[in-house]
Amino acid sequence: MRKVIISLAPVQAGTPVDADKLAEDVARSAEAGAAMCHLHCRKPDGSLTPDIDYMVTCFEQILTRTDVIVQVSTGGVSEMDIRQRCNPLAYEKAESASLNGGSTNLGENVYINSFADIRYCADEVYRRGILPETEVFDIGMLHNMELIRKERPFAEPMLFNLVFGHKGGMQPTPEMLSAFRSFVPKDALWGVTHFGRDNWTFLAMAIAMGATVVRIGFEDSAYLSEGVTAQYNYQIVEKTAALIHAMGLETASPAQAREILHLREQGGKVHA
Repeated sequence: MRKVIISLAPVQAGTPVDADKLAEDVARSAEAGAAMCHLHCRKPDGSLTPDIDYMVTCFEQILTRTDVIVQVSTGGVSEMDIRQRCNPLAYEKAESASLNGGSTNLGENVYINSFADIRYCADEVYRRGILPETEVFDIGMLHNMELIRKERPFAEPMLFNLVFGHKGGMQPTPEMLSAFRSFVPKDALWGVTHFGRDNWTFLAMAIAMGATVVRIGFEDSAYLSEGVTAQYNYQIVEKTAALIHAMGLETASPAQAREILHLREQGGKVHA
C-alpha cells in the first residue's frame, strides 16, 4: 500500500522555542504519524540565527524521544548570507536539508536565492552526504534546478517541495497544483507545503495526485477546522494522518520514510 511521509515543521516564525516542550510535541507527533522534523536555527526567543547551538539542543531533545528524520533548514528571510544559512549542515545528525530553488517575493520581503547561492548550498549538502529537499515557490524554479542538475550530480530520485500560499508566490488552487505538478521531472519525488492553510482540500488534492511528502505544522499553519486552531502540532498530525488513512493510504514511519527517500541510517547520512 502506498505510504505518505508526514513532515512536521513545528515552530512558528518569531515565537519563543522551549526545547523540552518542543521535543514532547514532536514525540507525540511521531506517535501520530510524523516521520520527519524540519527546524530552522533559532534562538530561544524564536529569532533566526547563524548559531546552530540551540537548534542542536532541540534536535538532541527530540531524538531522545523519537527517531524522526532530522531535516535542517538553510532558508528563512534574514540578513544572513548563504554561508551562514548553511551552518545547520554542520550538525552531524542532519539527514536532509532544504535547498531553495530561486528568488521570490515572500510576503512583503524579497527572498534572495541566486544561482551562486543555489550552487553553494548544493555543494555543501552533497559534501556532507545530506539529502536535499528542493524548495520551489514557482514553476521557473524547477527549470533553475534542471540547469543546476546539469552542472552537479544530484541524488536520485530528486525530492521537491512545492510551496504554495505565500503572498507573491503560487497559490493553493487545483489549477496551480496541476500546472506545477506537470513540470516536476518524471523521475523525481515531490511533496507540498500549504502556507497559511485554512482548509484541508488542497492537501487532499496533492495526496490524490501522488505527493510523497506532506509538510504541516505551526511554521505554516495551526488551522484544524473552521474557527479552530491547534494548541499542539500533534493535533495537526493526527488530522493529517486521518486524512491519509481515509484515502486508503498509510503514513510512513521514520524507517519507511528513510527507505522511500533512499536515506541510509549509518551515521544519519544519505549516500547519493
